[in-house]
Amino acid sequence: MLAEPTQVLARFAAGLSYDAIPTAAREHTKNLLLDALACALAGHQGEETSQVEALAAALAQSEETSIIGGDRLSLAGATLLNGYLITAVTMCDVHRPTLTHVTPEVMPPALAIAERDGRSGRDLLVALAAGCEVMTRIGLGLDWPAARARGWHGPGVLGPFGAAAAVGRLRGFDADTMARAFGLAGSQAAGTYAAWGTPTVKFHQCRGALSGLIAALLAEQKFIATKEFLTAKDGGLLNAYAEGGKPDLATADLGTRWELEQIALRAWPSATSIQGMNTALFDLVQRHRIDPARVKKLRVGLSRPSFDLHGGLARYKGKFEALISAHYTAAVILYDRALTLAQFEPSRYDDPVLKRAAVEQVEVVADPALTGVQATAEIEMSDGSKLSGRCEHPRGSPENPLSRAQIVEKLRTYAPDRISAAAIDEVVRAVDRFEDLAPVRRLMDVLCPEPRVERTRRVG
Repeated sequence: MLAEPTQVLARFAAGLSYDAIPTAAREHTKNLLLDALACALAGHQGEETSQVEALAAALAQSEETSIIGGDRLSLAGATLLNGYLITAVTMCDVHRPTLTHVTPEVMPPALAIAERDGRSGRDLLVALAAGCEVMTRIGLGLDWPAARARGWHGPGVLGPFGAAAAVGRLRGFDADTMARAFGLAGSQAAGTYAAWGTPTVKFHQCRGALSGLIAALLAEQKFIATKEFLTAKDGGLLNAYAEGGKPDLATADLGTRWELEQIALRAWPSATSIQGMNTALFDLVQRHRIDPARVKKLRVGLSRPSFDLHGGLARYKGKFEALISAHYTAAVILYDRALTLAQFEPSRYDDPVLKRAAVEQVEVVADPALTGVQATAEIEMSDGSKLSGRCEHPRGSPENPLSRAQIVEKLRTYAPDRISAAAIDEVVRAVDRFEDLAPVRRLMDVLCPEPRVERTRRVG
């Protein structure tokens, strides 16, 4: 290890320029932003969204920052709520090497600061790239399999670093201030899989965003913090959360190879670890005209880690369990040949036919030959014939990416409940030409469901 990684990453984030970001990384950053906005607009349909909204409103009484598809709250409140909105309905991004959602932590505080400070789209693009790259690289350096074996959940552990890097870049931090911001971010790194199966796993995301914002704003006040948080012998992230980690991976080829390009998107709502299953099933049902009534058994194979998370919910209860249930998701794909949030409304997941299908027709097993998000699907018909498929790389993965047009379609599917068709068109144009957007506040105005002047008059 040639240099302490906290400080190497701090220098990178503080000094990053637009011209230093390759075109592919810039465009993927735009894709991540557009997808995050689509998810946030959909997130107003989340079951727990109103509860987090109440919490966010209680943090402070100011209204200087926009809610995506909503009203205005304080800087802290908007960061918290926007973070939750992005992840609320289980269809945001994931960095698969660390099983970590990235955009719910990085995007909200960066959007809030860029809006407040009148920063340009180009400024924000650089900040988002810095945050996503720092966050994913710290995850690699942590040796995520070792951290996961201890029960840690990535968004709450890694998220504060990404958020702090993005805010620090917008605020013009030098390397020293950025390193202290990382020290303060690490002091708030937390979140474990004890929360699995409950909406608290989504709270880890938005809390990570808020922690990173706090870390950056406190570092800006010259608050003293360690500048070597990652490798500190007593309590450093790599030592306390894993077995010393792999610190060289955090900085290897930094600025040359962009880890943010490995952040995958989700084509459909439902858990990240069953996106491979979704892909395999859609490939089958779109190639064949399958009558669900003639299906004797639908057998799904998942890797052991995916099965452990999603294979035991044949008798799911409510929307959240339906979203993470391999049994229900497979059943509804078979019957509806579609998977949008409409399939996760009570009228569908409580339908007796689907509930029975999830228990009786769908069989989910752990296949030792599968790893990661690989999945197999076999449909046995009542006449004994069989159809089978396999997925190596889910739709939305770096190996099987969503196009910009597909992400736009995702936006157009979920945005109309919150903003107008004309506003949706403006959002798409703004992201396509993000470098020319000045200031970011214009984008946030478009994302609000009513003009600011009307909102101000109503509130006053």
